[in-house]
Amino acid sequence: MLISVIGQGLLWGILGLGIFMTYRILNFPDMTTEGSFPLGGAVCVTAITHGISPILATILGILAGMVAGLVTGLLYTKGKIPVILAGILVMSGLNSVMLFVMQTPNLSLLNQPKLQDFFTKLNLPPYFDIVTLGLVSVGVIIGLLLLFFYTDYGQAYIATGDNEMMARSIGIDTDRLKVVGLTISNGVIALSGALIAQNDGYADVGKGVGVIVIGLASIIIGEVIFGELTFAERLVAVILGSIFYQFLILAIIKLGFDTTYLKIISSIVLAICLMIPQLKQKLNLKTGFEKE
Repeated sequence: MLISVIGQGLLWGILGLGIFMTYRILNFPDMTTEGSFPLGGAVCVTAITHGISPILATILGILAGMVAGLVTGLLYTKGKIPVILAGILVMSGLNSVMLFVMQTPNLSLLNQPKLQDFFTKLNLPPYFDIVTLGLVSVGVIIGLLLLFFYTDYGQAYIATGDNEMMARSIGIDTDRLKVVGLTISNGVIALSGALIAQNDGYADVGKGVGVIVIGLASIIIGEVIFGELTFAERLVAVILGSIFYQFLILAIIKLGFDTTYLKIISSIVLAICLMIPQLKQKLNLKTGFEKE
């Protein structure tokens, strides 16, 4: 059970990495997440059921998520629609796209090949195939993100999120970088959706409801636990935060809570995590005043 939870945490952590690119770097929540996540799974599962290899099917899922992010970015930068509303519009439209792709609200992978089967052939202990797949996927994504962010283009992307007016004053095309950021982040999110769909054995159009809360929880928990970190360490902290979150959910289930209400429990956990830094600050201020 513990190994399974770690594997789940790694796969959901990829979702957190995608959200990190917009929520933490560009400073806005992208609601496209709740559409691109199940879209990645829908495209991947549909491709597999049509005889396409799991690797290529996963890549197709990533590309579908990138297209969704691109549309949101264009609506935001060219259409001048507020980013949250643009994300909601794309998220709503993707529901119909997924129904068109799958031709059904949900699609099973029963007796179909999956990406983790490549690791199952290594005769690993139970559930270690998912952990191995998660570690490889997380390692590749973090490596690629670090390569991107340590380029001049990546630094310009970070500068756009830090101070957009200053970035524009030195000649950075901030609108283009926002489109690039939304495209890449939703591709990463779709990858998470594709991997989790294969792990669960099915894709569902309703699978994206509330996933932004899970991703944000991974980010916030990682920040609360580890505090000030370098950029690379923050990416790792998101993954560790996701694993911790999955263990927290497991503990809640073991305590006898009805799994029907996991969404509201997740929201409460995230709200508490968001309030912890403020409570710490108030406590430090109070302690400082008492010393004076």
